[in-house]
Amino acid sequence: MTERPHVLLLVENAAVPHDRRVWNEARSLQRNGYDVTVLGPKNKKMGLTASDEVLEDVTIRRFAMPFGGPKKIDFLLEYGWAALIAHIEAFRIYRKRPFKLVHVANPPDIFFGLKWMLGRKGVKFIFDQHDLSPETYQSKFDEPKNDIVHRTLGWLERLTYKASDSVIVTNESYRERAVGRGKKADSDVFTVRNSPDRNLFKARDAKPELKDGYKHMVVFVGTMGYQDGVHVLLDAAKYVRQDRERSEVLFVVMGTGDSFEALQEQHERLNLGEGVRFTGFIPDDEMLDYLATADVGAAPDLESPLNDISTMIKTMDYMSMGIPVVSFDLTESRVSAGDAAIYAKQHTAEAFGDAIIELIDDPDRRAAMADIGQARIDGPLSWDHSTENLLAAYRCALGKGDTKTLGKSKALGKK
Repeated sequence: MTERPHVLLLVENAAVPHDRRVWNEARSLQRNGYDVTVLGPKNKKMGLTASDEVLEDVTIRRFAMPFGGPKKIDFLLEYGWAALIAHIEAFRIYRKRPFKLVHVANPPDIFFGLKWMLGRKGVKFIFDQHDLSPETYQSKFDEPKNDIVHRTLGWLERLTYKASDSVIVTNESYRERAVGRGKKADSDVFTVRNSPDRNLFKARDAKPELKDGYKHMVVFVGTMGYQDGVHVLLDAAKYVRQDRERSEVLFVVMGTGDSFEALQEQHERLNLGEGVRFTGFIPDDEMLDYLATADVGAAPDLESPLNDISTMIKTMDYMSMGIPVVSFDLTESRVSAGDAAIYAKQHTAEAFGDAIIELIDDPDRRAAMADIGQARIDGPLSWDHSTENLLAAYRCALGKGDTKTLGKSKALGKK
């Protein structure tokens, strides 16, 4: 029997299996003939503290992450530690059982050294570009485009592109960057979208008791950093519940992140009370119950150089569960959601709140949008399409097969 190729999938900024994209990739690769080891951080808040674990035949190796926070110094400490410990752990894994390919999910763009050190042993390198690091920095800290940190991040990105045997991106906007500023051949870039796993995100009965007597529920689920716009959602909730006097609308905010404590302070300052609730990190089953019960899904991601061209996982999750979406008008958000979302007319909390009320007051439109969203997730945005391109990226990196026809994903129109 042919031995399954061993591959290392490295992610630094999120713990597995909570990172749904990486977990979907790992399981798909395992099901399609690869032996996958995932290397990533521990996370006490999520209960992911085991150093070694095997889930669904995927081996997971976790390292301690003692640093984290919203300030620049926090990121410097986190990434410096990650650069050291991840390389050490990767070499330990390689010595124990050599891998043929290392698949690195960013951010940060600091692991190209693995290709420099192991490439001479025949190890291939895939760059899985979840975020554009220079744009992330610019959006998170509102810094000038050409300051020293921004230029350094661009340099690290170029080195990572150069080291890669193939590149995986989340959408066509990222593809353009990989081919343009990354100078990668179009045939070496593969679009693997942030599609939800339909084995997890599938229909279930609503639980009206979760509304706790409120008539309508608006939900947010995801990471809480400044660029994710949860502070804008809280301002919108105040506008809806207090200024527009729609106190029958409950807002439920699920997840955690660098801005979590600041958001609690804002909640108190705005006197939002029980009408806006934070659950923190909760198990998938509980999260899915909220999604099955919700009337509207909120995607308040701010307009920025990063967000305008990024695919929001939360939007895809809402669509898969049949929830109509309210979003700001961002390029890739429109590509993903199409008519399954309505888009705030201005990039303000008030406009976002008006869009929420517009949907709350139109149940027929909500039902039609729910159908559109689910059709898109089960059609052109499905994980099956993404899996084809994921496997093509591996064949390309390992020098197997003709992948030219699978590099570019199908164009997405409105459905």
